[in-house]
Amino acid sequence: MAEAERIASLLKIENELYTAGYRLVAGVDEAGRGPLAGPVVAAACILPPIFDLPGLNDSKKLTEKKRENLNKMIQQQALAYSLGMASVAEIDTLNILQATKLAMKRAIEKLVLTPDFILVDGRDSLDILLPHKPVIDGDSLSASIAAASILAKVARDKIMCELHQLYPQYSFDLHKGYCTKLHLAEIEKYGPCPVHRKSFAPVKDMKLVK
Repeated sequence: MAEAERIASLLKIENELYTAGYRLVAGVDEAGRGPLAGPVVAAACILPPIFDLPGLNDSKKLTEKKRENLNKMIQQQALAYSLGMASVAEIDTLNILQATKLAMKRAIEKLVLTPDFILVDGRDSLDILLPHKPVIDGDSLSASIAAASILAKVARDKIMCELHQLYPQYSFDLHKGYCTKLHLAEIEKYGPCPVHRKSFAPVKDMKLVK
């Protein structure tokens, strides 16, 4: 599929909303729902109807370098964008689904422009009054959600690299807290640290270290 055709396909949902009279359409996505450590980060992004973001796609399908380049371009071209976060403590208290919804809600509330309609990646609605709808696999189907996925992923990766400076024995700069063989071996060797999610297996069965 040619790039122009692919981008046009990504804009199908947005164009339907524009035709229906909506003007400010926001996409919302998260990064960090599955890892054993670190916060969950959400992003909200309102793109203009016409933009120049070659290679725009689900963040998981992009290289780190491509994500970082697109992250800068999205920030330059977006009508508005913002980030929201839920902490490890909130994840352990609320559960990851509710913490993810909270991070998304915080991102939406921080937008400097109020969206007319919001496209939310996933299958769950949010506790907000603004019109919105969940879109399963939205980061592959919606340009706005794809842009949000990149913003959230790059922001969370940066946080995990900063946490690596505090807890270098866990290699957060490499695996970003995900459940890799390396990470599991590090937890087994050193025990979980304060930024590990105590409600997630196998962390919940281990003794926390300071």
